[in-house]
Amino acid sequence: MSEPLVIVGAGPTGLALAVHLFMHDVDVRLVDAAPGPVTTSRALGLQPRGVEVLERIGALGDLRSRSRSLLTMYYNDGPRTVLKLQVGKAAAMLPKPTLLISQAEVEGALRARLAEVGGKVEWGTKVTGARQRPDGVTVVVDTDEREIEASWLIGCDGAHSAVRRIAGIGFSGRKLIERLLMADVRANWPFDHDGSVTWMDTGRMLSVTALPDNAWRVFTEPLPGLPEGLSTEQIGEEVLSEFCRRSELSRDTVTEVRWSSEFRIHRRLADRYRQGRLLLAGDAAHIQSPTGGQGQNTGLGDAENLAWKLTLVARGLAGEDLIDTYEGERRPLARKVLAATSGAVDIMLPDRPWKRLVRDRLVMPAIRSTAVQRRLWLVASQLDTTYRGGPLAPGASRWARKPRQGDRVPDLRCRRTDGVETTLHAAISGRWTVVAGDAEQAARHTEAVAAQLGADLVGTLVCKGSRDVLLVRPDGHLAWRGLPAPDKMAAWLNDMRWTG
Repeated sequence: MSEPLVIVGAGPTGLALAVHLFMHDVDVRLVDAAPGPVTTSRALGLQPRGVEVLERIGALGDLRSRSRSLLTMYYNDGPRTVLKLQVGKAAAMLPKPTLLISQAEVEGALRARLAEVGGKVEWGTKVTGARQRPDGVTVVVDTDEREIEASWLIGCDGAHSAVRRIAGIGFSGRKLIERLLMADVRANWPFDHDGSVTWMDTGRMLSVTALPDNAWRVFTEPLPGLPEGLSTEQIGEEVLSEFCRRSELSRDTVTEVRWSSEFRIHRRLADRYRQGRLLLAGDAAHIQSPTGGQGQNTGLGDAENLAWKLTLVARGLAGEDLIDTYEGERRPLARKVLAATSGAVDIMLPDRPWKRLVRDRLVMPAIRSTAVQRRLWLVASQLDTTYRGGPLAPGASRWARKPRQGDRVPDLRCRRTDGVETTLHAAISGRWTVVAGDAEQAARHTEAVAAQLGADLVGTLVCKGSRDVLLVRPDGHLAWRGLPAPDKMAAWLNDMRWTG
């Protein structure tokens, strides 16, 4: 019997990775040091890319119907609104909406899907060490030094990752904001219930985002000299004191403080994503400003990219060198996300007079343009993510028809082999997918792919009017395209995966 993969951390990244692997009968143990699920809201945004990841592994559930879209973002200089972003208008141009919903709800949907595919979370299980072997890793857990023999150890265990520490991987970067205080409150405030307000007048962050049930989330940087080690009650009072001072609203508008916390915002990127059989994903590999809601979504993308590669390796269908393409594809993307979110903080909260002048005279007028907003929202959505030029699409031509090799494939309207209409990303279900213009060509190419991967890892769709045949990866990116030629598709697949 083969040894299981051990995933550490049952947040969105670890859960999504486990779901994908369980869907394809890969033996997995998902452990977490916490005694149970976190119920506080934490991250709030699920960008279109994250929505697609959940859709592709059948974990979206009813999240869409229970979510709201963040329609309007207001930026104030004192009492004056200097920028109003109609996010709803810009985001309407995207193929999928951004969902405003708590990370706790996202994790709940992923746990439900994990149970459906036969998995569970082993709560209260802390990883304390690991010893690598040529063909596996011995994972030490808990204080009694219980051991688990594993084939791989994947750290999805956050910014203070134990797996990253055990692997000896550096986490280079810098602090963006020294301290940030946060509170979720119920209050009667006169702000847009479909939006957020950010004050930029002092160079210190203060932001309010609407939550369901007349609730709000408030972020603020404290005044210099605030003592360390504050209780949650003291943190809540500091947040509200700063909010009331700058918003000019009275304290009696707040009816309940639900939750409060303190943290630092860092920009950090792991020096590498793999050390032998130890791998990193999500916040264990990269952390950034919450601006743009990129953290949870980047982690979900890590999980999906790594999952299909681990599936092939675990089943003996690919060499272990394929795992190296995970870092080759995902780390450059994380570097771009970190640069973009850090730049947003520097622009919107300038610490120098000249930076404020640039913001007010150049950046603000540009952002008021609908075209610029649409572009910014497309970047934030991560729907323009491409692996073109990466290790699995090194020769992708910039002049070829779109989508090009390595690009995300649009959510095409297609038919399954039973005639039922569907969309591409809803039908992928963690499998490789052949898309062709007619059923005969689709069947021929599917047979060629299934001969190498097995029929259960390949899906078939017919998209009328498609002259080319497409082979779509389990993460929705284009693996191969060309005129009907099953032998050429099979040859590409063989060259890609049969490394090592």
